[in-house]
Amino acid sequence: MKNKPYNVVSSEGSGGDGNPPSSPPSPWRQTNGFSQCRRRLRSKVPLQYFRKDSLAAGIFGRRNIQFLLLLFFLYFSGLMMCVGRFSNFLRHSREPIAIYKSHLLLEKFWHDIETDNSTALELSSVWQFKRRMRVQKPCPVSTDRRHLGSVGVSSDPTGYLIVEANGGLNQQRSAICNAVAVAGILNAVLVIPSFGYNSVWKDPSEFRDIYDEDHFIATLEGYVKVVKELPNELISRYDHNITNIPHLRVEAWAPAKHYLGKVYPVLQEHGVIRIAPFANRLAMNVPSHIQLLRCITNYRALRFSSPITTLAQKLLNRMIERSAMTGGKYVSVHLRFEEDMVAFSCCLYDGGDAEKFEMDSFREKGWKGKFKKRDLDFVAGRNRIDGKCPLTPLEVGMMLRGMGFDNNTSIYLASGKLYKAEQNLAPLLKMFPLLYTKESLATSDELAPFQGYSSRLAALDYTVCLFSEVFVTTQGGNFPHFLMGHRRFLFNGHAKTIKPDKRMLVGLLENLTISWKDFKDDMDAMLLESDRKGMMIPRVRKFNRKNSIYTFPLPECDCLQSHDSSPVLSAIQPLLMDCYVQKQVALTVAMGRCVDSDFDHLRNSDIIHFVQDSIQAFFTLVEVFSVSSFFLAATSECLVFGCLRSSSCKV
Repeated sequence: MKNKPYNVVSSEGSGGDGNPPSSPPSPWRQTNGFSQCRRRLRSKVPLQYFRKDSLAAGIFGRRNIQFLLLLFFLYFSGLMMCVGRFSNFLRHSREPIAIYKSHLLLEKFWHDIETDNSTALELSSVWQFKRRMRVQKPCPVSTDRRHLGSVGVSSDPTGYLIVEANGGLNQQRSAICNAVAVAGILNAVLVIPSFGYNSVWKDPSEFRDIYDEDHFIATLEGYVKVVKELPNELISRYDHNITNIPHLRVEAWAPAKHYLGKVYPVLQEHGVIRIAPFANRLAMNVPSHIQLLRCITNYRALRFSSPITTLAQKLLNRMIERSAMTGGKYVSVHLRFEEDMVAFSCCLYDGGDAEKFEMDSFREKGWKGKFKKRDLDFVAGRNRIDGKCPLTPLEVGMMLRGMGFDNNTSIYLASGKLYKAEQNLAPLLKMFPLLYTKESLATSDELAPFQGYSSRLAALDYTVCLFSEVFVTTQGGNFPHFLMGHRRFLFNGHAKTIKPDKRMLVGLLENLTISWKDFKDDMDAMLLESDRKGMMIPRVRKFNRKNSIYTFPLPECDCLQSHDSSPVLSAIQPLLMDCYVQKQVALTVAMGRCVDSDFDHLRNSDIIHFVQDSIQAFFTLVEVFSVSSFFLAATSECLVFGCLRSSSCKV
């Protein structure tokens, strides 16, 4: 007899009615009554109810409930950490902050500072690193008119370009350089840029008030055509109203291709376009022949107007005269410690509750609702340790004394109206008695035409800082970036700039246990690092806001240097010409003294060659600025490479 398959065994009474067979019986095993009870109970529950109960048990089981509660707790905690006061408590307890203690450290170091003039740093030997510049080909006489791959472009101008340069002095300078570059890209005629009135700078100056318009137009001839205003027949088409001219808004840092693809067709159609605002409206990375336009504009075409040049010339001469003990060399410091700068930084110093109240009031008045008061104490400490707080005059003085500059060093301070000037300048003046500003070097009558014009005042500071042996920048911004680039262009690739590591400096200044010797060692290392970085060129030449051509002009701009054996001579040529036009140029060197002479018969080129030959007779071209100090320190009546004891040029 064959065994039937296991799954077809019929239970008793099945009667062969076709119902599905029941499950096979479980093998017998000994169980207690409770287990049997559970099995009976389970067997009596219908299948559909069993599945529902299982699902509910899976969701609301003890472990899953704990998991859901944990997720909810984590979500709630994360929310609180982002927006709640609980986050401030946790974050404040974990993150380090710094408190202003520099005034306490100065008290500790003062005896050492007073007696530490034995190891004074010679200004002539501050900079040790030198760069051997490669010989460059001369600049082309004109820029490439091809439009970066566009076809069939006529050499005739496409139309007129109008831009509005906004911001402060050097932001406007950037916009002007970019405007010339864009005009080159579009093959357009550039109308002298207009300056937009800025509520922060509050300077209504026009282009001609800051720069020499005629020199600007003449220098760019052959590269980009520049006109002072639109032709009458063209502006009449727009009812002599510039606001009726097609207005384009260009994205920030737009590449050259954007101008060719989006702007060029509109210019072709209308013959004139207006772009406003124009701050940072051209990418830093553009083709080389367009970069050249920026170079020519920045270092050749933009020359300050005659009133600015005349007074800057006087300030420069007086600064060098007062630096006789250091061979005519001096240190310039760009100090950003104005009241609005201190308030906006949200940093706290040693003024206590009165300072907090004053800064809170200033912030509320200037930037209503922008700053939340509850976190300002923490923000101040965090900003300080991150190196974001403006350096005080006291901190600048301690840094420079630590680097080895003694109290015979002449300091030129470039700044606006300082916050609590008398109180905050006192420690710096105590460390450096030979401290000067444009206000102390010029008479009130000389400064009167400049009062109320922040850009013109900044131009004076720019010129005096440009020719200093050492430039110190204490905060970011367009002023130091442009100045460092200009100094690199003038001084054989070296910025000759101290750019302190503010994070490191803050750490040292809040350490009240540090010794004067250790502090000096750290300052020496910081100076050496500034020296090393001052002559560096970024390896990866991808221009961006930090590595712009205005801060690192070489090698893109060095073809301009190949024409002149000394870029410094070219930079100060306007100072020579200012006196030459008056026909009172007297320039001679005899036994280190300036004597009266009449050089009316000399052409400008003769003057330049005369100065150049005199310089080369004593110094190498690498140290050409040192030569200027030689001439200028020789007498109290000499102007830089210019007028020497001349009646009309006499300071």
